[in-house]
This record gives sequence, structure tokens and C-alpha cells, in this order.
Amino acid sequence: MIIPERLRARHWTGFNNTMATGVTRYARQVLAVPAIRKDGTSISVEFTVALLHEPSGALVGIAAIIRDVTARWEEDRALKKRLAALEAKSSGG
Repeated sequence: MIIPERLRARHWTGFNNTMATGVTRYARQVLAVPAIRKDGTSISVEFTVALLHEPSGALVGIAAIIRDVTARWEEDRALKKRLAALEAKSSGG
């Protein structure tokens, strides 16, 4: 499981709610969340989901398309820190 322990209860609540209602906002909206690899390494992922239905229309499961965006997330964080330092320097701080 790629879901960090601290987020698993929230994940299962959302999963169970989606299975019960057949509704999720993540079919159209990208969700960015922390995740963990099998070796325990923390990563950042983005994903969307697709609801899987039987021909009768009954919801039978959820599929996710997940992308590891760790490198981009780290680059963005470094740029934000650099920008904050430059802004502080230019304002005399």
C-alpha cells in the first residue's frame, strides 16, 4: 500500500464513501498527496480515479492513474524558498 499510515483512515473513509455513493470529485480533479514506496521512501504523487461499473450500472471498483511527481515537487519547493529569500533580501529583511 502506498498510503502513509497517518492517512490510511482518511483514505478508507473516502473510498468507502465513493463506493457507497458512486460519486468522487477525483474523476475530474487531480489530487496531490504524499505516498510511500515499498522500501518506505516518501514520495509525492498526483492521481485521478475512474469509477468501474458493471453493464447494469452497479459500481464495482475504482481504478487510479498515479504519477510520481517527487522531483517536480522538490524543485517547486526549492524555488519557493529561493524566492522568499530574495524577497526578504530586497525588502531589507
